This record gives sequence, structure tokens and C-alpha cells, in this order.
Amino acid sequence: MNFLITGGAGFLGAALANSLVAQGHQVRALDDLSAGDPAALDPRVLFTRGDVRDIPKLWALLKGTDCVYHLAARVSVAESVLYPVEYNAVNVGGTVALMTAVRDAGVKRVILASSGATYGHQDNQPVREDALMRPDSPYAVSKLSSEYYLHSIGALWKIETVVLRVFNAYGPRQSLPPSHAPVIPLFLKRVQSGGSVVMFGGGKQTRDFVYVSDVVDALAAAATAERVNRAIINIGSGLEVSIAQLVERIERVTGREAHCLPNPEEAGGVPRLVADIRLAGELLKWKPRVSLDDGLRRMLAEDERFRK
Repeated sequence: MNFLITGGAGFLGAALANSLVAQGHQVRALDDLSAGDPAALDPRVLFTRGDVRDIPKLWALLKGTDCVYHLAARVSVAESVLYPVEYNAVNVGGTVALMTAVRDAGVKRVILASSGATYGHQDNQPVREDALMRPDSPYAVSKLSSEYYLHSIGALWKIETVVLRVFNAYGPRQSLPPSHAPVIPLFLKRVQSGGSVVMFGGGKQTRDFVYVSDVVDALAAAATAERVNRAIINIGSGLEVSIAQLVERIERVTGREAHCLPNPEEAGGVPRLVADIRLAGELLKWKPRVSLDDGLRRMLAEDERFRK
């Protein structure tokens, strides 16, 4: 098959592109390099630098494409609070531009990587795809809006569309920016270097951590699965892990003691969030295979940033 991946040089995009091209598919990757790294891509991936809102560029890239993965987005919840205009422009505007170009190019299927953050505070856990949505940040709103645009434009123009709500993905070579870094690479780096980890709200808040190769497997399955048109599907581990428990796991796999700084004044986001992944098993014939401990060990072994 011929694929286009927007955000194709990012953490998930590069992993997906490399997996697909290794299987013999033709893969084009589009990325503006605001966070991505083209050096992470297999040389067989056809890389183009550009903005996902550039419709003429999209027309050229979409020629002969069978399926599009839309991963291009700004992804920091905390940053979105400071820059909501940019998050709306890139995440929502990028989705609308892409679907417009897809309509013109006659592509058959588009798969959107959305986020578990769209659920917000949910009393019932694990959270199901039919839960009442309570997005509580501009990032979450932008991803939920993208889902609506994807499905509505798809329905109008008979384009198959699939939404995968990815929970807390992690793995080697995940971005580690100086501010608003994802929790797993941040904590791994600080524990390995003897630094301190800040424990918001006593570390009681829970999350669902899913390893990058499991996410890639789910994305790949969505390209050819039947009965997924207009579907919204959770992709997570299905296991609830508190931040305090995550620190304990990191201590176990690194053999080092974490220096924790409690910050009870800040809650650290929603108190609980874990995915109900039964629908993914039913529609995609998918299940996560990498445990959290194994995933952390792989990060230590494969990512030089975490080596002593």
C-alpha cells in the first residue's frame, strides 16, 4: 500500500513510518520539524518538510496514496494553555486542510491519532469510547474538534475515517523538551542522572501507559480493518498505574533510588484515566504486548540519553 503520514518525523510518526516501510509499503512522511527529527526515519521513507495546512503541497503528496495517517499536531497540554490560538490553528486547522486535500485527491481512508486527554475527568474507569466528553484543556478541545471534522468531512465525501484515541504513549527517542516533557522520559532521565522528580498531588493520579510498538501495531491494523469506518477506538494498556507506582517501577528497573520532591498544592491533571480497550480487540484484533517494566527496560537499553 501507499501511505502518507503527517507528523511523520515525530515520535509516533517515525516509528510508524519505519515499521510500514520495513514491511514493503511505500511511505511518504510530511513534517514541519517543529518537534520531529528526520534522522529518525528509515532512508526508504520519502520525507518532505512542510506544513500540514499547505493544501497544494498535500495535493502533490497525496497522488496515488491509499491511506493517510494524520499525526501532525502540537501535543503538550500545559503548552496549549499558554498558546491556545496556535493549538487551534495547527491541530484543528491542519485537520480541516488535510481532509480538504484528501477529498480532492480521492484517498479512501484517513486515520487520526487522537488522545485519551479528550475524555477529561471521568468518574467511571476504565473509560469507554461512548463516555460523555469533558475536555479540560485547549489541547484536548483541539483533538476532539479534529475528530468531529474528520468524521463529518469524511461522511460528506464518502471517505473512510477512523479515530484512535491514544493514551500515554512512551518509548525510546520520545521527545524530551526543556519544559512540559512527557512524564516517563523525564523521570527516567532524572532518576538516572541523580536529579529530583516532582510528585504533584502525592503521586496518586493514575494514567494508562502504552508502549510505542503497541501503538504502531494498532495504527497499522486500522489501515486494513473492516467495520471501522467512523469508529472511535481507545488504544492503551488497559492498566491503571499511579505516578507514585511509576516512580517505583523506574527505581526497580534502574536500580537507583528516586529523589522525590512532593508538591501537594498542584493536582497534576485529572485524578484517574485508564482506557477500556475491549473495542480495539474486537475491531482491530489488537492487544498490547509490552508490559510497563519491559517498556522501561527497552528505553534504557535503546536510548542513549538514559544510559549511565
